[in-house]
Amino acid sequence: MDKMEQYWKKNIQYVLGLLVVWFIVSYGFGILLVDQLNAIRIGGFKLGFWFAQQGAVYVFVVLIFIYVRLMNNLDKEFDVDEK
Repeated sequence: MDKMEQYWKKNIQYVLGLLVVWFIVSYGFGILLVDQLNAIRIGGFKLGFWFAQQGAVYVFVVLIFIYVRLMNNLDKEFDVDEK
């Protein structure tokens, strides 16, 4: 396998991993597990409600920054970074 195939394979692994986290947080915590999470209160709000309304958005923004960092490191590893 050549260098660029390895690069794209690792990139796709990163994307899939981050999408799994996003799916678990947005769909799992915000919809499927909302009743169980609502038993927990943080700052007066039910945790399931918080994930459905705001938590998934916050996690998505954090995942964007994680992806940027991962890709910058990957670009340096495969010497395709902007210099």
